[in-house]
Amino acid sequence: MTSLFQIILLVLDVAWFIIIVHIIMSWLISFQVLNLHQPVVAQIWGGVSRVLAPIYDPVRRLLPDTGGLDLAPLIVLLGIYALRIIIANNIYAFA
Repeated sequence: MTSLFQIILLVLDVAWFIIIVHIIMSWLISFQVLNLHQPVVAQIWGGVSRVLAPIYDPVRRLLPDTGGLDLAPLIVLLGIYALRIIIANNIYAFA
């Protein structure tokens, strides 16, 4: 059972990393450090956005309209962090 929890934690770590990459890329694109007209940047941005869209969309529907500020990544990161805490605190209850 411990192996299952470790796999879940690994998946949460990968999701955390992908969300951080998405946030940093969005800032770099907004400040025009990265250009979406470059094929590699456009492919990476499109791929990461497609992976995260099913996670962000339900959160965006629940959040109020904040104009240009997207709080969905922050809420998802907090959710992942909370899940990690819950799993880490209860991992030995199932051993």
